[in-house]
Amino acid sequence: MDPVPLLDLRAQLSSIREEVYRAVHGVIESQKFILGEQVERFEEEIARFTGVPHAVGCASGTDSLILSLAALDVGPGDRVLTTPFSFFATASSAYRVGARPVFVDIDPESFNMDPEKVEAALTDRTRALFPVHMFGQCVDMDPVLEIAERRNLPVVEDAAQALGASYDSNRAGVRLRAGAMGSLGCYSFFPSKNLGGYGDGGMVVARDAAMAQKIRALRVHGELRGYEHESVGWNSRLDALQAAVLLVKLPHLDGWSRSRAANADRYDRWLSEAGLVESGRVRLPSRTARCDHIFNQYTLRVEDRDELRGHLEKRGIGHAVYYPAPLHLQPCFAELGHSVGDFPQAESAARKVISLPVYPELRADQQERVVQAVAEFYGKG
Repeated sequence: MDPVPLLDLRAQLSSIREEVYRAVHGVIESQKFILGEQVERFEEEIARFTGVPHAVGCASGTDSLILSLAALDVGPGDRVLTTPFSFFATASSAYRVGARPVFVDIDPESFNMDPEKVEAALTDRTRALFPVHMFGQCVDMDPVLEIAERRNLPVVEDAAQALGASYDSNRAGVRLRAGAMGSLGCYSFFPSKNLGGYGDGGMVVARDAAMAQKIRALRVHGELRGYEHESVGWNSRLDALQAAVLLVKLPHLDGWSRSRAANADRYDRWLSEAGLVESGRVRLPSRTARCDHIFNQYTLRVEDRDELRGHLEKRGIGHAVYYPAPLHLQPCFAELGHSVGDFPQAESAARKVISLPVYPELRADQQERVVQAVAEFYGKG
């Protein structure tokens, strides 16, 4: 029996192959590979999709975070408030501009930064709030934005896993896309993302035109005009080939997100029917009523996680752990002075989370095999 992969990009390609090949061929024939028309079109489409007036393409999701902090003049001596339960780039981007991350523990249900813990972590050195929309579900942003407004702090949304997710904002009176609520929103087009390219790529969206222009300069070594540099930036340009592929994929994104949500619904139902939830050995992903979850990952909390991983591997079931070690316990951040027990919810999640296949093309029979394998491990098969 064929394995069930964690992600099957070949299946996605089969539905858009001709469009993608035409787009790539067009860029090759044009011989215009860096920035240019394709990138400008993609920036316009992302701005339209998110409802934010300005979008700036860059070389990666990580660079989108670094460029955003640099554009806000965050630097040495400054502190950036964020979560310890996230991909490494969330904290490392603060280091890259000379600042330091200050961690806020997570809400145990959503895996997102707990807004109730933000205020106590602020100091007079805090220069920005850095919420991360984990696994495709938005942080509860209204209280975060209220604190930011009261303290006159910019909010940079790390929406690398959440392009297309939305949040029903009472403050704004409308439903807003992830990345469209703060001062700046950051996205990644790493191939495994819901909107993934064929290599690295990133984007920053901004409401302020001057801020967008500053980021545009920073992505090309701080150049404003030909060989005139008012600041020292980076080489962080989005390739035209990536933009061309992403332009093909973007119109499919909302449909793919609905398919992921349908797959998540099926998991919820079948894992519950198998008695795994009732037993307490498996905890389903939470869904906040005010959020539209796009399930970049379908992430369970389970008992005996590492033993379950071994069992799934033997059964040919793709899976992954995002993330096995919280950021405050990473050796490279030892100078921050944290130890085990400082952020108990993040540490608990790191011990218990496991993500199952949820990609749009996943078939019901494949999902059934996944559920059977999990049930078998817990003695319910």
